[in-house]
Amino acid sequence: MRLSHHFGLTLREAPAGIEAESHRLLLRAGFIRQLGQGLYSYLPLAHRSITRIEDILREEMNRIGGQEMTMPVVHPAEIWRRSGRYDAVGPEMARFKDRKNSDLVLAMTHEEVVADLCRSEIRSHRQLPQLVYHIQTKFRDDPRPRAGLIRVREFTMKDSYTLDHDAGGLERQYRAHYEAYFRIFWRCGLPTIAVGSDVGMMGGSQAHEFMYLTPVGEDTLVLCDACGYSANRQIARFAKTPAEPEAPLPLERVDTPGARTIAELSAFLEIPAARTAKAVFLTAGLDGGAREELVVAIIRGDMDVNETKLANAVGASWLRPAEDEAILNAGATPGYASPIGLTTGTVVVDDSIPASPNLVAGANERDVHFRNVNAGRDYDPGLVTDIAVADDGHACAECGEPLRTSRGVEVGNIFQLGTRYGDAAGARFLDDEGAERPIWMGSYGIGSGRLLACVAEEHHDENGLVWPMSVSPYDVHLIPLTGRAPEDEAGAAAERLHDELQDAGLEVLLDDRDERAGVKFADADLIGIPLRVVISGRSLSRGGAEVRIRGEDASAIVPLESLAEALTARRTELLDRIEEAVRIPEFG
Repeated sequence: MRLSHHFGLTLREAPAGIEAESHRLLLRAGFIRQLGQGLYSYLPLAHRSITRIEDILREEMNRIGGQEMTMPVVHPAEIWRRSGRYDAVGPEMARFKDRKNSDLVLAMTHEEVVADLCRSEIRSHRQLPQLVYHIQTKFRDDPRPRAGLIRVREFTMKDSYTLDHDAGGLERQYRAHYEAYFRIFWRCGLPTIAVGSDVGMMGGSQAHEFMYLTPVGEDTLVLCDACGYSANRQIARFAKTPAEPEAPLPLERVDTPGARTIAELSAFLEIPAARTAKAVFLTAGLDGGAREELVVAIIRGDMDVNETKLANAVGASWLRPAEDEAILNAGATPGYASPIGLTTGTVVVDDSIPASPNLVAGANERDVHFRNVNAGRDYDPGLVTDIAVADDGHACAECGEPLRTSRGVEVGNIFQLGTRYGDAAGARFLDDEGAERPIWMGSYGIGSGRLLACVAEEHHDENGLVWPMSVSPYDVHLIPLTGRAPEDEAGAAAERLHDELQDAGLEVLLDDRDERAGVKFADADLIGIPLRVVISGRSLSRGGAEVRIRGEDASAIVPLESLAEALTARRTELLDRIEEAVRIPEFG
């Protein structure tokens, strides 16, 4: 490809308001252009890199037995109604009607479609196990797209689906994906970790997210450097500091003027926050959001409520802070609330509360609290479970050492779905005794555009992108430094070499523009192709072309007649470096 005919311009500056370096550089280097909020065009450079990423996805899926197919991006709403997700999923699902007034949706994912196909394509146990996948456009109407390709509304995803006889078969294919995903990310030059995660709207019994650690990430991860425990904060566990055992004392009113917060209450009574009970009032959407109910979460004052854990505990599709009116109607007083004497609502108590006697809690009266509040004696604890947020310094639940938190971007996820979707679709198979059995499904996703952005976030310097060879749009950036005359020796040599290198199997971007050397070098740094070849009168006088690896200072003069062989060897060397870096941690 000749740069003079390339579609897509480099920019000296990115638009204002860019928060991620990957976004800034992909815009400046001419890889992407924004069409609308969360909507991007992938220009030729990005398309070539995405193609290489998707080739890696295909190779690794095929390696573990995958069969590629294609499924529609437009779905009849009925298959989503059967699974219960049509009503459970909020406005992020794009719903519309066709000319016949039939309800349709734009695909967010394809579990329902695969389950529907199982009804017609899977009859016997002899057809299982199966692994199918496709690379397809998805749409999720995210309310807060950000950071370029890291969080968008329209995206391309490799989603694969496993079909098995039983839970054991699902576990085997789940672990095969776990290992394949690490190979994929390392082959793309991206270090990742796997963390336990919430199953969310997908449902099922287990899920892992593959996270790229970066300050621009929106997910908070909880990690233990001592034993390797890792989880998304949404589900992370920790060892809670036990309270000192003591006998329950009589309930006692105490005036606490102006002490509306835990910090104010602790300071006023001169007690640690761990000796208080905090009441958090929320409105929960139940039955797929069709019904609302007040939920009262009770947690020790030295902790915070984890809304994901709480939502899972009560089966809520969503939670939002309760209005003061709802709190008053339940018999509580905002700022001085507690579960004592509530007339309505579901009370969910953190599992640290029953083991923490004689806490201070609100008296449901302005400027008044109760001392010596005990769950079970003074109020019905309702549901008792872990609803606490894990944070820096908390003790690891596995080994007791301090936890730390880190930000990350989710670049892939895997789910053990079980029989939920097959049961909803009526998909069954006959076992070896002729009995009908449910199909066990797994679901596994990687967004190729987000992966591209994370590779760019990981591989850049102050001058621009520094692509790993495996995902670079081209192998070689060929830069002739020419004079004005048509017979210029460097220009003629570059034109000849462009064709020779292409014939040798190398993909070459030739900067044939009539630009100054400084402009060409700046654009080459910005675009970030791994192998740079400069041909000039000076290099020719020294015996050939100057070859340099992007991001490295050393260069070498290589004779023109052996350039194709030398560049092929260096390309292989760079790919081998990537393969040698592949690490697959123990499943856990």
